[in-house]
Amino acid sequence: MGFERTFSIIKPDATRRNLTGKINAKFEEAGLRIVAQKRIHMTKEQAGKFYEVHSERPFYDELCDFMSSEPVIVQVLEGESAISKNREVMGATNPADAAPGTIRADFAESMGENSVHGSDAPETAAIEIAYFFSGIELVG
Repeated sequence: MGFERTFSIIKPDATRRNLTGKINAKFEEAGLRIVAQKRIHMTKEQAGKFYEVHSERPFYDELCDFMSSEPVIVQVLEGESAISKNREVMGATNPADAAPGTIRADFAESMGENSVHGSDAPETAAIEIAYFFSGIELVG
């Protein structure tokens, strides 16, 4: 895949439990570099716009409520095959299916409160990064 950037969110369940440093350590140990990061408290409207792709799904309102319930860490990660590497480090969406040592296996509280979000493709990463960061904030 080559060198690329991806988008990541450390979700409210993880920030509430002060897991930001432990989660970032897993990214860095996997060879990903954090090139932009900020702590924000999304409004329900911001969460709704970000997760608009899921607006017809039954979990959409609950997801927007959860993502706006407490602060999150939004960040940009870069490295070799960053998108697939990030998804590997995160683990399966359902923590019961996540490989040992992954973020979700170690920290997720449930399938909905699974500690992290990551882009699934280069196109998605570009859209998600642009939603939260201007180009001047990406310091590689």
